[in-house]
Amino acid sequence: MSNHELQNEVTDKYSLRGRVFNRIREDILAGKFKQNEELKETAIAGDLGVSRTPVREALRQLELEGLVNIIPNKGAYVTGITAKDIKDIYSIRSLLEGLCARWATDYITKEQLEELEEISYLSEFHSKKKHYEQVLELDNKFHEILYQASNSKQLHHMLSDFHHYVQRVRKITLSSDARIVNTNEEHKKIVEALKEKNPDKAEFLANEHIMNTIKNISDCGLENILKQADE
Repeated sequence: MSNHELQNEVTDKYSLRGRVFNRIREDILAGKFKQNEELKETAIAGDLGVSRTPVREALRQLELEGLVNIIPNKGAYVTGITAKDIKDIYSIRSLLEGLCARWATDYITKEQLEELEEISYLSEFHSKKKHYEQVLELDNKFHEILYQASNSKQLHHMLSDFHHYVQRVRKITLSSDARIVNTNEEHKKIVEALKEKNPDKAEFLANEHIMNTIKNISDCGLENILKQADE
């Protein structure tokens, strides 16, 4: 086997494992698999059209992330994201998002600032039309650009994971007209601070943005939000 063929085989192996891992992870975070539900390798492999090997590898990796609990000689069970996990994630995010915005004042490009402004405009447009799925997607894009602008792979990776972990909660909170309006205003203020290259202001506003989300979740009742997300 040539080096090129070997490289292709290795790439295909890891890309397959990665796709299986991402699919199962996505289904857990989206609530398709419920807490304490058994994840049956054979059934998942059949659904995805793969062998059991990449499924088994994916489950081991998910156990390292704390999303799955593997019990020897019994099976793999969904741990999922608990209410306490969500509270912890948002508290940690409030600090990291502030740091991200602070660092972004040094590295954000003109093109990224223009993208953030366009996202804010589009989010206002879709919120008035009650296009909640589009609003959620635009919120994802806003934060993704901000994470990229921090110029830190480590911070980007951590924040992207945290952002993804709470997608079920975000889907409910960003279907509230009042919270969407406040989110848009908070995003605009963050963009202005970035344009001014004011790190203290950017950090404060980004931190405040997540803290306001925490307050909104608390006001609505986290358990109630999770119940809605599972319906």
